[in-house]
Amino acid sequence: MSRTKILKTITLVAFAIIAVRLFFIQIIEHDKWVAKASDQHTLLETIVAKRGEIYMMNGSEPVQVVLNETVFSVIIDPAVTDKDRIITALNEHAKDQITADLDKVFSTEGLRYYIVAKNVSHSAATKIADQDIPGVWFQTNNQRAYPEGEFASGLLGFVNADGLGQYGVEGSLNKLLSGTNGLLKTTSDINNVALSIGDDNVKIPAEDGKDVVLSIDRGLEEKVEELAKATIANTAATNASVLVLKADTNEVLAMANLPNYNPGDYGNVKDESAYINYTTQNPYDPYEPASVCKSFAFSAAINEGVMTPETTYFNDHYDIVDERKIENAWKGSNVYGQINMKDALNWSLNTGSMQALRLLGGDAENINREGREKLYDYYYNRFRLGQKTGIELIEDAGSLIEPNANMYGLNAAYANMTFGQNLNVTMIQTITAFSAVVNGGFYRTPTILKGTIEDGKIVESNQEDRVEEQVLSSETSATMRDLLINNRSSKRSQGIDRKGYSVGGKSGTAQMIIGGAYDTTMEKTVGSYAGFVASEGGMPEYVIMVKLWNPKGAKLEGKDAGYLFDSISNFVIDYFKIKPGGV
Repeated sequence: MSRTKILKTITLVAFAIIAVRLFFIQIIEHDKWVAKASDQHTLLETIVAKRGEIYMMNGSEPVQVVLNETVFSVIIDPAVTDKDRIITALNEHAKDQITADLDKVFSTEGLRYYIVAKNVSHSAATKIADQDIPGVWFQTNNQRAYPEGEFASGLLGFVNADGLGQYGVEGSLNKLLSGTNGLLKTTSDINNVALSIGDDNVKIPAEDGKDVVLSIDRGLEEKVEELAKATIANTAATNASVLVLKADTNEVLAMANLPNYNPGDYGNVKDESAYINYTTQNPYDPYEPASVCKSFAFSAAINEGVMTPETTYFNDHYDIVDERKIENAWKGSNVYGQINMKDALNWSLNTGSMQALRLLGGDAENINREGREKLYDYYYNRFRLGQKTGIELIEDAGSLIEPNANMYGLNAAYANMTFGQNLNVTMIQTITAFSAVVNGGFYRTPTILKGTIEDGKIVESNQEDRVEEQVLSSETSATMRDLLINNRSSKRSQGIDRKGYSVGGKSGTAQMIIGGAYDTTMEKTVGSYAGFVASEGGMPEYVIMVKLWNPKGAKLEGKDAGYLFDSISNFVIDYFKIKPGGV
């Protein structure tokens, strides 16, 4: 066969193979190759929703405390992008924002889309874009900005690098704040530049998050934090938490946790304990308000009609319950012997609150099942201690010992519960219960969410799920107000509480639990104070609670917390322009 014929034969065979292959691709595998082509020339891009901003109240006007800054993510197509050029550009302009192992990205076969840097500033993104590197594009994002630094950080929380709210309001209201991302699907050219042609183009708009308005009063929050910092500087406390609530609604007006941290630099803390909002959480140790709880035990007995402020009992400075000696902190001769319940509260006698428990059970000499069940009914069912309040924040439930638990020393445990130990509650539970004791007897779910901003106006939040229940009679509440006012005036408020105002409260000094047991030296304690402010003769307008402690252990008493309460209560009178009564 001649060389020409051989060449013609080879050519014909080659064309035949090509024709068969084209037939196979265009007819048999048509759908498969169309899909591959579509994949290579289709741009899928997330349209990031704008995160809602956070406001506090400044009088009647909302004011921003958390806002957004525009930043960019850098995205590449490794099959098109020049590796050396993009690595150089990123290292020059956004080195600290690189989020990918670039060598690994470029060595991964088939990879056509990868985010290689996040939170790149506008100026840096512009410099990278000006280099006109093929297969590089930018996605607009919002980065959280906290213009007031550490202010209210325990309340606000932060947003992490993935755009998720963590802790505080950012965490608990993340869904409301974050909104819903959209999607852009469009035909693109070889450099992944979106084209405006194609029947398959899809654009699902993003639904931006809601701008949230908190009930927090910005000026009050700032002053409370200032006063708490001063208290830490002048006591053995390293930590302080403060709550201020409006007494008739239980709206939270201040929620301070010291020390603070900077949410814009949230990684710069020693450990995650810095993030905890200790007014609603106790992740490490139980919180026991101590003698603050005497106001709950006394109000239960008064409400049941088994006790009045003039009811008497014999105070021997201690009681024996379940073979355990439970003593008073104050053992002065002035209260030894037959005394009334008013004096028992004034001197914060444990024997007095235990007597209230006995009277609840109908036996002035012994603690019994009926007394335990009634105390539990008030603590758990009415005051909702040991369960979540429903406030719009991350919170712990805590726990209470049930009245018929199978345990040795149950009566002693309940005796301790009357003065606020042997239980695990939170500050928000305690102040909400205290509010019910003094506000006329109404338990109301506390709230920190005033509403959202829509079209420049505040839309009040839906409060349908909030509980409002009368748990004490108005007469019991009035009696407790008098007792708590008398408790201050009998001992320590002279020269502190102003004429024309009614200020009542109760302190608490709790033993710390060290190694699973109470520190009996009373040298490691937590100080608490709960109280209210009113015009003289009027209903309480604000309830305030303070907690001081040192996680490593220090002697912090209720009176220490009381001094901080004094400063805050007097500021509240001036700040909210409460008019004096009786003058």
